[in-house]
Amino acid sequence: MDQNQNNQLNIELTEEVADGIYSNLAIITHSNSEFVIDFVKVMPGVPKAKVKARILLTPQHAKRLLGALSDNIAKYESVHGTIKQTEGVGMPMNFGGPAAQA
Repeated sequence: MDQNQNNQLNIELTEEVADGIYSNLAIITHSNSEFVIDFVKVMPGVPKAKVKARILLTPQHAKRLLGALSDNIAKYESVHGTIKQTEGVGMPMNFGGPAAQA
């Protein structure tokens, strides 16, 4: 049996998940054992926003995600030019733990 066949992972993508969820704010918190990324959709003039998806990662997977995002952004920018930074959300983001936002 071919070694590559043993290492293949069959990933299923349902129609519902394939549609995706729009997010224009990510709130990242962490503990000693996990990273939590909340994806939020903020609408202009609306004072309330809902978390649309929450992803929990081990620290090792969070670091792999960082590397994969960095690599993909570099590839994107080599084709389409530098991504311009915009200003962040002008509101305090404190949900009771160490936080960063992207």
